[in-house]
Amino acid sequence: MAELALLAQTAGSQVMDAMIQRRDRPDPATYIGSGKLAELRSVVVATGADTVICNGELSPGQLRKMEEVVKVKVVDRTWLILDIFAQHARSREGKAQVSLAQMQYMLPRLRGWGESLSRQSGGRVGSQGGGIGTRGPGETKLETDRRRIGKSMAKLRREIADMEKSRTTQRAARRKGNVPSVAIAGYTNAGKSSLLNRLTQAGVLVENALFATLDPTVRQAHTSTGREFTLSDTVGFVRDLPHQLVEAFRSTLEEVAAADLIVHVVDGSDPDPYGQIRAVREVLAQIDAIHIPELIVINKADLAEAHALAELQLKEKNSVIISAKTGLGLEDLLRLIDEQLPWPQVDIKATIPYDRGDIVARIYREGQVISRTDVEQGSVVIARVPQSLASVIEPLSSD
Repeated sequence: MAELALLAQTAGSQVMDAMIQRRDRPDPATYIGSGKLAELRSVVVATGADTVICNGELSPGQLRKMEEVVKVKVVDRTWLILDIFAQHARSREGKAQVSLAQMQYMLPRLRGWGESLSRQSGGRVGSQGGGIGTRGPGETKLETDRRRIGKSMAKLRREIADMEKSRTTQRAARRKGNVPSVAIAGYTNAGKSSLLNRLTQAGVLVENALFATLDPTVRQAHTSTGREFTLSDTVGFVRDLPHQLVEAFRSTLEEVAAADLIVHVVDGSDPDPYGQIRAVREVLAQIDAIHIPELIVINKADLAEAHALAELQLKEKNSVIISAKTGLGLEDLLRLIDEQLPWPQVDIKATIPYDRGDIVARIYREGQVISRTDVEQGSVVIARVPQSLASVIEPLSSD
């Protein structure tokens, strides 16, 4: 419930009150039962609230029935998260992905949705007015028939597929250069963007808000030994992340699925870090990324209790404690990334002339130097390097 309140605030709402009902399963007709629904109506009247947010996904019938009784707009957790994404989308791809996810959610709910949107409250919530649930495709699209919505979804899918081709081409170019890739994943607001900024000086916007980052950022970084790798920031995950978002953002999330190593950032100061870890791993499983090596980065050590950090590190063996804010533990993190990233597989022994220091520098930057000995003819280097670099070294070597 605390997280639901934070989601509501992120969407621009003021939280007036909260209600909890304990039952084995949701009421198929009214979600919370007719008695509790009447009680909810009383709370709405007493507080002057203009929106009710349910911490679950409502069926179209449940949504309509609840609105008939409470007489204000009813929003479920899925639409709340979609609304937050609609506020934060900046790039063309991000906006297209959010619109597609919203339409996938709306399609089975078209009947009766006009009533929901036309019941505008007196208060304005959010920058675009009308409150949660009115951003994105807009009222006019929602009043169209299913066929037109379907056409819009097909068009968005084509646009996203075209943008995905560009992203795939960029990934292939990085692969061709044998540059290993690291993807930063984690629960929303765990500190992923702060970590990216610390490691790459990327200048990515950092906000103390849920889902502040939607558009993936890929930057160049270096390990403690100077080895180059790419580091990509991704959208934050959350418990029960709507399946529409996972599907719509699949091309973006493939940055994670195509990585050599996942740096999984966890908020060490959160009351339930294990719940965060489970939620992230569920999404990783959905995008076929659960097999990729995972390094748990326990962030916000400056805010967390020492015993909580120690317990978390004990349970997650491949982990490191850091503070992206203060810089604590970043050297250990870079060392672990260096150890766990894959190395190129071509072994060489070559004598590089002294006037080709640029080649020696490339060997250090792109490969793993096992030994180097300076002799009269040049530098004798034994290393493991990419095939592309080995073919450059071969004609230069006097061996």
